[in-house]
Amino acid sequence: QLQLVESGGGLVQPGGSLRLSCVASGFNLDYYSIGWFRQAPGKEREGVSCISSADTDYADSVKGRFTISRDSAENTVYLEMNNLKLEDTGIYYCAADCWYGIYDYWGQGTQVTVSS
Repeated sequence: QLQLVESGGGLVQPGGSLRLSCVASGFNLDYYSIGWFRQAPGKEREGVSCISSADTDYADSVKGRFTISRDSAENTVYLEMNNLKLEDTGIYYCAADCWYGIYDYWGQGTQVTVSS
């Protein structure tokens, strides 16, 4: 069984920070480009960030605030989210492969709520 599991979501005030984790089992994340997506209430799912073997990419709405990274030893991809805004609220998912746009693997999602 190939699996991605997200964690790290929660409730945070505007301006706060969270770090999301995406842990893979059954396959090596080094061979995939891992993306983070989110879906807010009443909105379509949108891409947030993608990390390949050499590059990272971010949606304009999060550029400068979010950082995606990879820990190969732990088979984990992280999304560090800083200066969170109300509009960042949503369910966050990790998936592969964002380079090709073909997503064979999805996590179950983790809820991020930004509220004062």
